[in-house]
Amino acid sequence: MEPIACGVQGVYITVTPRGNAPTVLLKVREGSFIPIYIGLWEAISIRNAMNNEVMPRPLTHDLMMDVLVRFTLAVDSLYIDALEDGVFYGKLMIRHNGQCEAVDCRPSDGIAIALRAQAPILVDAEVIAHAAVSKDELQELVDIQNFL
Repeated sequence: MEPIACGVQGVYITVTPRGNAPTVLLKVREGSFIPIYIGLWEAISIRNAMNNEVMPRPLTHDLMMDVLVRFTLAVDSLYIDALEDGVFYGKLMIRHNGQCEAVDCRPSDGIAIALRAQAPILVDAEVIAHAAVSKDELQELVDIQNFL
């Protein structure tokens, strides 16, 4: 089964009785989303990429993009290919001289880099079947910008 292209709906703080968690929300299709809980710095980096914000000094994902460009490597896509015990797994597909290599990465890092590279974010259909929820099933989300 082919992976499905997903977009980044936004970066939020999920508010729960047990605490708050930075969350990137992938839009699978109209009304269907995959919430991925991430670290605060990754959330900020993804938000910066979505808003085309450039920091005065490069953050880690900006540095990674600079290295890729300088060594003529291209980000083909991010492929989120597994969900095990609540943990998502992904691979950055990196192209060089016509050859594509998969590099293991955390989906949060992969999303931050894929957005900067304007590369597609692909999610395995089985992962979507297990992780996608409707808008009604999402916990309370607050735009991360309100927390910064």
